[in-house]
Amino acid sequence: MAPSTSDLGRVLVVDDSAFFRRLLTDVVDGSGEFQVIATARDGMDAVRKVRAFTPDLVLMDLEMPELDGLGAISSIMAESPRPIVVVSAHAGAGVGAAIRALELGAVDLVQKEEERGAAASARFAERLIAVLRTARSADTKRLARRESSDGAVRAPALDHPSGEAMLCVAIAASTGGPRALAEIVPLLPVGQGAAVVIVQHMPPRFTRSLAERLGSRSRLKVVEAQDGMPLLADTAFVAPGDYHMRVSGPPGATRLVLDQGPAVWGVRPAADPLFRSVAARFGSCAVGVVLTGIGRDGAEGLKEMRNAGGIGLAQDRETATIYGMPSAAVQAGGVVEVLPISRIAARIAAELSRLGSR
Repeated sequence: MAPSTSDLGRVLVVDDSAFFRRLLTDVVDGSGEFQVIATARDGMDAVRKVRAFTPDLVLMDLEMPELDGLGAISSIMAESPRPIVVVSAHAGAGVGAAIRALELGAVDLVQKEEERGAAASARFAERLIAVLRTARSADTKRLARRESSDGAVRAPALDHPSGEAMLCVAIAASTGGPRALAEIVPLLPVGQGAAVVIVQHMPPRFTRSLAERLGSRSRLKVVEAQDGMPLLADTAFVAPGDYHMRVSGPPGATRLVLDQGPAVWGVRPAADPLFRSVAARFGSCAVGVVLTGIGRDGAEGLKEMRNAGGIGLAQDRETATIYGMPSAAVQAGGVVEVLPISRIAARIAAELSRLGSR
């Protein structure tokens, strides 16, 4: 039986291009799960129509006249938080702005297709509706804008990483992850002999901007990983979109390995392959962390890290945009402590200090 009109997710489409407003409207209305209740051509129009129509979800372009997407997201999240999905080009300034939008509270992003044609349109439609389904399950109470640490004084980064990592922190995140990572990575310590490896479910080309954004606010050096990179201490490595990442090799020759093997839990990169490799290489000298996201990626790998003697942490329900991944990790048995996002960096730092003093 088809859902009644009242069961359909009510969507506001925001884009300064009449072509994309029409395209997004056709995809949403054709899904049978969502309906477009209004469209807006710029950020000011979007803020007005959120007030007038109270949509369940917002599809938001970023590069617009009058008030851009970042300004609109900031206003909406401050006034009446709701799930916002960024629809962005994956080139130029739009990439960096998309990462900032996720920090401001947007739930997820979908990249616009560069190609035209039926196949490209079908891929885009499938991705868009999948992201809308996930966004619809986000708890709006947890999306309200939090204080930004942009104004904080950043401690100087180390000019020269201190050799190969002796300890490893492995982090998994999905929906809501960039915002959570922005609250953790800048607070992680240096000088403990640890590397940080991160899987954030994100399209290709956006992960480099995520790494740059995190690096601009952190004492750690933060880079998008490349195949064969040595696993250096005081460095955080972000898995590139569309590539699984693992650590491999013995002490003294540990490197990152990237591959495009089959998706795991429907995603690539996935956390489970990374966590398993960290368990095998670092054993009890590792900390695993599962943050906000839908699904169960990371749960089995964190359990293997725990079985190898490592410590498993998970973000709590109250601060997670979506509690699916942390909940699955808890149920799998790999988590020793569940914490609010504000306490995770300090807990990691304490564990690294303990491990380093053994």
